[in-house]
Amino acid sequence: MPRITREEKARNRQNIVEAAGRMFRAQGIDAVGIADLMKEAGLTHGGFYNHFASKDDLAAEVCNASFAASLGVLRQAVEEGDVPAGPPLRRVVEDYLSAEHRDAPDGGCPSASLVIDAGRHTEEVQRSYAAGVEGYLAGFAGEFAREGEGGEVTPEEARDRAVLLLSRMVGAMVLARAVRHVEPELSDEILRTCRAHALD
Repeated sequence: MPRITREEKARNRQNIVEAAGRMFRAQGIDAVGIADLMKEAGLTHGGFYNHFASKDDLAAEVCNASFAASLGVLRQAVEEGDVPAGPPLRRVVEDYLSAEHRDAPDGGCPSASLVIDAGRHTEEVQRSYAAGVEGYLAGFAGEFAREGEGGEVTPEEARDRAVLLLSRMVGAMVLARAVRHVEPELSDEILRTCRAHALD
């Protein structure tokens, strides 16, 4: 059997991470078996351990990759600054607390879709999740500080506001997803109310 190239191995690993990202966010880490995951990635079951020591090892990498993508969106919004669609944090809140994000957990931000799983898994997974949370808090606090230039917002106040904002966004998304099939109007109400008041 011919050996695969380094590039092919890297591509296979990336396929596994991407498949796991979708499946873990949609179903939860524990609900996804390695055989199903590898099938989704287009690879054989036995190849998993050529790339990862364990499923938790993969879950930590999924957290890192998923948060990196989400934080890239936040960075882009901050770099664009105020635009006709509104200031950066307002746009982030609108996008995050949208019905589109709620209805696509397999591609959404891991802050809400992996929040329960992170607390139930290894310290490695929790560290990856915590690093993503810190990334959001730093981005939010930096934008709050920029908006309050002139001494109106201290670093401590900016950090407090960032913690409140992320907690409101994640909490609202978790609740909205939890009830969307049986109480769609309630789900919409949660998103609508929190979009309106997340930055209060």
